[in-house]
Amino acid sequence: MNRELLNKYKKNKRDIENLDGIIAKLQERLDAVPVVSGKVTKSSDDFPYIEEHVQVRVEEPKAATALKMRIHEKEKRKDQLIRENEKVEKYIAAMPDGTTKDIFEMVFLDGMTQKDAGICLNCTQGRIAQIIKENLQD
Repeated sequence: MNRELLNKYKKNKRDIENLDGIIAKLQERLDAVPVVSGKVTKSSDDFPYIEEHVQVRVEEPKAATALKMRIHEKEKRKDQLIRENEKVEKYIAAMPDGTTKDIFEMVFLDGMTQKDAGICLNCTQGRIAQIIKENLQD
């Protein structure tokens, strides 16, 4: 685990929430896409199966496709952020119980500063930084 991934945890959480809102808005826009008449070909129901043209109601193809692509991209990005956050959570959960695990939870998961974590655990900010550095392989 590297420091960069741990530091991105809180930002990723905010980004996931933002992406949820963006996806919801795009979904609303997709639902509001106008429905138009389109023609498709089909075979007749009886033998000799002659090709026929039938009118159907479909969403505006260009607008709907563009919105679906954007929704898909946003969902992919959201899944990637969720996987990164799960890695961080698993890494910290796998640590043995103790001061080190508490420090990592406070600093990286809860977003506390090293100074605030030091006050909670009754040690200095410098000691918190040392413990973090000892346990990360940068």
